[in-house]
Amino acid sequence: MNNFIVYLYQTLANAVHLYLVWIIFMFLPAGLKRIVTIGVGTVYPFVCSVTAAATDEIDDDTYWLTYWAVYGCLFLLMDLFETWLGRIPGFYTIVIFTTVYLMLPMFRGADKVFRKILVPLAGLQELLILRDSIQIKKQLLKDLDPERAKLVRKSIAKFFDGEDDDADPTVLKGQFKQSWSALKMPKIKLPQFGKSKEKDDEQPTESTNLV
Repeated sequence: MNNFIVYLYQTLANAVHLYLVWIIFMFLPAGLKRIVTIGVGTVYPFVCSVTAAATDEIDDDTYWLTYWAVYGCLFLLMDLFETWLGRIPGFYTIVIFTTVYLMLPMFRGADKVFRKILVPLAGLQELLILRDSIQIKKQLLKDLDPERAKLVRKSIAKFFDGEDDDADPTVLKGQFKQSWSALKMPKIKLPQFGKSKEKDDEQPTESTNLV
């Protein structure tokens, strides 16, 4: 209960701080609003992009590269419409909220816009599917031992090695069950409390060896 009260207090305090910052932002001139808006979308992502480029991980590089591609489109739209809409109160606030939605990993907005809008417009759905398949293979090799990863890869290959007209959900469900039954899942041994209790309750008999 105390943790919930602390969490609620921190949330309200952060909301009040953000509201005060927003009020100050609303009274800024249009030129300063534009600078702040661009700074929100570039400074923190720039630092994260440099950090990601300096590490061996590829996932964070892909994440921020996707962000910059989507943010570039957002910046072009802002630059195009701010001549007519820039004087309307709330225009730059909407741009900032959209930028935060694209930026933060908790929303993954850039990835959603990239998949749903940019990739179909560019006609690169096949390349995106191939990239996702590579990510799945990397996840298999990372999370499973080599033997189980090999079995899962064979099951996936068999699942996709069907006819193109097997799009019926019933057929796909049957193929999934067959692939699942082919996997050798590890057996989990549960403790048998009943037997141990029966052994404890056994009373010594005449044939019991007493030490």
